[in-house]
Amino acid sequence: MDLMGYYLIAGIMFVVGLIVSNRLKSKFNEYSQIGLQNGMSGKEIAQKMLTDNGIYDVRVISTPGHLSDHYNPQDKTVNLSPEVYEGRSISAAAVAAHECGHALQHATAYSMLTFRSAIVPIVNVSSQLSQWIILAGLGFLFGSANPTILLVGIALFAITTLFTIITLPVEYDASNRALIWLERNNITTRAEHDKAADALKWAARTYVVAAISSVATLLYYILLFVNSRDRH
Repeated sequence: MDLMGYYLIAGIMFVVGLIVSNRLKSKFNEYSQIGLQNGMSGKEIAQKMLTDNGIYDVRVISTPGHLSDHYNPQDKTVNLSPEVYEGRSISAAAVAAHECGHALQHATAYSMLTFRSAIVPIVNVSSQLSQWIILAGLGFLFGSANPTILLVGIALFAITTLFTIITLPVEYDASNRALIWLERNNITTRAEHDKAADALKWAARTYVVAAISSVATLLYYILLFVNSRDRH
């Protein structure tokens, strides 16, 4: 029953995540077919947003992949996928401005981004170890339930869950900064702005699903620990 419960949670969140991911890809593809009235490329928009905000030490570069866009605070680069870097569409404008939103967060020492960046090394370790330790605690490796080992795994998984939660305000804030800048500087028309907001809304929902999935799984593991402790 315990294992079935885990599979049920994992299955539900996988389906929901797949739906949201497909919707995001659909929105991106739809809005990538609509050109901006001003004709600016994602690269040009990113560079202008950085310059307008007094940021001159961040480079805008093209990175391989589809929807691989991200801001790297280590080398201060806004990495844009080819579709965004070269694109002159609503999708390109929204994504380029969003990633520059992260650069603005970095430049202004936005607290949530600073915190998230600080725990990345710990998260990298905890995410790799937590599942194996939890499995050991559940007895799949050792033949009998071990509450103490399970508790260690839960603590490690909690760090990963915390990271997914912290990511939410970071992503939403970056989108808000992007949309405000796009509107104030007349980069997008009203109709284009609404579509850009829609695209970023669906992008943010992928992080929401990830956070909910992680929290649900964490609560499930905690329940298993409580039940296991009661049996010993």
